Amino acid sequence: MPVLHHKRYGAGQPVVFLGSVASTLEMWEPQLNALSHSYDVIALDHRGHGESPLIDAPTSVAELAEDVLETLDQLDVERFSVVGLSLGGAVAQHLSEHSGRVERAVLMCTAPKFGEESTWREREKLTREQGIAPMVDAISGLWFSKEFAQQQPATVDRFRTMIAGISGIGYAACCTALAVFDRRTSPALPVPTLTIAGDQDASTPPDVVAQLGSNSLVVRGGHVPTIESPEEINRALIEFLG
Repeated sequence: MPVLHHKRYGAGQPVVFLGSVASTLEMWEPQLNALSHSYDVIALDHRGHGESPLIDAPTSVAELAEDVLETLDQLDVERFSVVGLSLGGAVAQHLSEHSGRVERAVLMCTAPKFGEESTWREREKLTREQGIAPMVDAISGLWFSKEFAQQQPATVDRFRTMIAGISGIGYAACCTALAVFDRRTSPALPVPTLTIAGDQDASTPPDVVAQLGSNSLVVRGGHVPTIESPEEINRALIEFLG
């Protein structure tokens, strides 16, 4: 696997940011700005997303995690903390459990299992055949609360454009990873873990996110509160990462 597209800022303890399916590293802009003053922040695009290479094949969370490790090897990063949202949170769970390289994990708007496998298989088929366009409304509707969408229409429109730019094949490949991901019977992660949930997230509501750790925070927002509640999230990240 070629190196994933990434952006890197700052210096100090490495902190790796892994985003949602249908996103690019742009979703982490408020966090990269705030944490780059104290940390070596590295944000990555999943395969088939943003400027990362497109691989036209089903994938797994384990393979997405290996993409991350191979990229970090190229960047000479051994030990790191990880912040993962949604699909990125699944990858962060896998890295924390299996890599032996994670110092701390922040699991945001993610889950030990993401709904029904059949739902992801349907999305995989749809986007492989028709591209991402049929999913843009549904995805953006989950990402932001209705109040935020009304108050910040330009911001929401910018992220709708980001979603619409994702490869349908890249999205479909990651749907297969989410379809079979299931850590419900796995042991607790062996690293200090903070969970963060959006109070209006219909995809991974707070009670689901809290299953992943006892150190939990709920902030205002939908499935991607990094944009809606950046100050609260940034304070929590800095406090937890130390």
